[in-house]
Amino acid sequence: MNNNTGTIENKVENKLNEMSQEKKDHILSNFNEFKTYLGDKVTKGEKLGLNDEQLALAAKKIADYLATHEEPQNEEQYLLHELWKVGNEKEQHHLAHMLVKMVKE
Repeated sequence: MNNNTGTIENKVENKLNEMSQEKKDHILSNFNEFKTYLGDKVTKGEKLGLNDEQLALAAKKIADYLATHEEPQNEEQYLLHELWKVGNEKEQHHLAHMLVKMVKE
């Protein structure tokens, strides 16, 4: 992992830790809210010059956080949570790429 990648992951982790539970609950209240949130973060990352790999690493960090700290609040999140739990590192990385691709379309 290069230094820039570590910095991106640290920023993502800091933002998630600073977010109020109320805001997290709002974002996770339904799948469209989650997709909108992730899409907004992907758009901001692109404006900062992040490439698809860096965006996927940030999405992976978010997914790791959610899998560890938050309970799924709807069927779509439950499915993603279960896929994340059973996936190995490589499969999780691919799923993160797919999540980024999904919110970019």
